Amino acid sequence: MKLISILGATGSIGQSTLNVIERHRSDIGVFAVSAHTDWKSLGEICNKYSPTYAVMVDEVAGKQLEKIVSQNTSVLIGSDALDFIASHEKVDMVMAAIVGSAGIHSSLAAIKANKRLMLANKESLVLAGDLFEKELMNSSSELIPVDSEHSAIFQCLLGSKKGLSKIQLTASGGPFLNRPIKDLHTISPEEACAHPNWDMGKKISVDSATMMNKGLEVIEAHYLFKLDAQVIDVVIHPQSIVHSSVYFKDGSVISQLGIPDMRTAIAFAISYPERIESGVQDLNLADVSPLEFFEPDFDKFRCLKLSFDALRSGGSAMGTLNAANEVAVSSFLGGQIKFLDIPRVIEETLSGIQNTNLESLDAVIENDLRSRKFAEEAIKRGF
Repeated sequence: MKLISILGATGSIGQSTLNVIERHRSDIGVFAVSAHTDWKSLGEICNKYSPTYAVMVDEVAGKQLEKIVSQNTSVLIGSDALDFIASHEKVDMVMAAIVGSAGIHSSLAAIKANKRLMLANKESLVLAGDLFEKELMNSSSELIPVDSEHSAIFQCLLGSKKGLSKIQLTASGGPFLNRPIKDLHTISPEEACAHPNWDMGKKISVDSATMMNKGLEVIEAHYLFKLDAQVIDVVIHPQSIVHSSVYFKDGSVISQLGIPDMRTAIAFAISYPERIESGVQDLNLADVSPLEFFEPDFDKFRCLKLSFDALRSGGSAMGTLNAANEVAVSSFLGGQIKFLDIPRVIEETLSGIQNTNLESLDAVIENDLRSRKFAEEAIKRGF
């Protein structure tokens, strides 16, 4: 039996992972789970799957969790415990689904311990991609992407990268694909969070509306597949059936298609190089036609352009981009700035923060904090 630690078990990726595991209980065991504050949901998971360890990052929530789990599960409290369950000698694979920079350290711990790291945390590579590359060079760890687009590219490249021309990530285009840019000045947070295809949290829904989410995925793709920005492409595909494509010099194009459901990528990451049943329904192409594809409008989706610019700049620019975006999105959701101000805050921050090489996790965190402070001050002064 393979044993898994699920970091961020109460979120959507964690829940989908458990849904896949539920279909394969004789082959996959839940060794450890974690959450930040949602002790009730984590308690339900513990009582159903009986993991050896449950980690609650928040101390108060951890005390509550201790009251409701059985003696079969040991409750650990604090962020340091995430490293423990990610690197434990009994663990075979780690689902890294903690949102934000909080998931970086435990993901690195899994790599150092030679685990299969199933990465669903964009920020890990956006903020610390160079560090991950160094650790992977000195490890036998497998890094398997869980984002549907990167999983698609991974699957399309299983044969070889020989003769590769470019990779192409698909994007839904979000809720404002067909809205003229002149009409985006008055967009409300509620409108920005109304994604046509996916049920997501507020922050990632806004990222989809600005296409920053796709920009971060472009940066991820650079590190996952060791490709320069000029061979990474984005195409808008509103139906979200084609998850991504790979183009070769002989004119061949290989695409991965499927019903938009994260369980497909999760099941593949767990079972690779085999395939297991995921619970996702079969795709019937006759039911989903027509499939449409459009070039992205970089004037309307400036966040996507800024992401490509940050990738070409390298160094700390990508971490600065991410930090400024998080501050800007939070301010938009809080009513402090308008929708079209989000890329303005990011651009101002990229211009104001010096681009440097980040050679340690401490340097990554310092740049993140400095960039956030600059973005916050930019918003206060009206940038």
